[in-house]
Amino acid sequence: MHTHNVSHAAVVIGRFQPFHDGHRSLLQRALAAAPRVVVVIGSAFQARSPKHPFTWQERAEMVRLSFPEAERRRLHCVPVRDFFDDARWVAAVRHAVAGAWAGAGPAAPPETVTLVGHARDATRDYLEAFPDWTLKRADNVPVRRASLMRDALFAAPETAFGELAGEIPPGTIEVLRAWRNGPAFEALAEEAGLLREYEASWASAPYPPVLVTVDCVVKCGNHVLLIRRGQAPGKGLFAVPGGFLEQRETTQQAALRELEEETHLDLPPATLRACLKATDVFDRPDRSARGRTITHGFFFDLGERELPALRADDDAAAAEWTPVEALQAREDRFLDDHFQMLDHYLGLLPAPSAL
Repeated sequence: MHTHNVSHAAVVIGRFQPFHDGHRSLLQRALAAAPRVVVVIGSAFQARSPKHPFTWQERAEMVRLSFPEAERRRLHCVPVRDFFDDARWVAAVRHAVAGAWAGAGPAAPPETVTLVGHARDATRDYLEAFPDWTLKRADNVPVRRASLMRDALFAAPETAFGELAGEIPPGTIEVLRAWRNGPAFEALAEEAGLLREYEASWASAPYPPVLVTVDCVVKCGNHVLLIRRGQAPGKGLFAVPGGFLEQRETTQQAALRELEEETHLDLPPATLRACLKATDVFDRPDRSARGRTITHGFFFDLGERELPALRADDDAAAAEWTPVEALQAREDRFLDDHFQMLDHYLGLLPAPSAL
């Protein structure tokens, strides 16, 4: 019989793209530390892409199938979306942990929480964001990075299943085989190949490239301006207008240029400048599939005027005015972190309560 205090939970946080033996080792440590383990599946509602090829439900199934039945009953997977604001993300994690705890038994939150993880690089600084939880650091398991596993899966999936057998639990392999035969794989594999070529084009650079882009959130009344991507990466996905900074322009000039090139928004530049309400830098290292890309966000509020005319062009296959209330239903159909940008400026999601 398990002797741990039943009011003690352990938490493991990850993207699990895919779930591998390093992740399984963390969960084994968590299962040894507490009778109930909450597995927080991050980036839960992203559109499928070579960087996020698996839905949160597929990742939860990888976790479930990687443990015997008795341990499965002690694991509770919960989805958590990404936020621009770290404080909102921390609150969302706490809210998800409290909800998993209440849904599995007692309504009161656990008296103590142990967070199990390992610090690989600066992207693991979230481990320090829960000072009231006990942090249990675990040693790294010698497996390749998840990004390299994804590369292998897209380049040669049948060979990859054999190569990864020593680094991925059999339960994950089972889910991956079903995913490989599903409707999303071919388009993802094609885009992954294009991204490999894109990365190879920078191979001779003396330093790893840091790319600079601009993105525009344009609101008019209760509508927001969206495009549909006309080419990879993210072909067919929704996005806000934007693109790369050119050598001889400021970021604001680039924003106005991209609005004109992609949407032909029927407003003069002086009017747009007068409607600029906020600018922010979106610089999470893994925000873009194209590599290290820092984007400058521009929020234009056009007020209650009649919706200006649009005409899609350049990288945009379509441009449209979308009701703000329709955005959340499309959350899993946006490029990169563009839904998080919209949420940041428009307040689409309620603030989660904290544990």
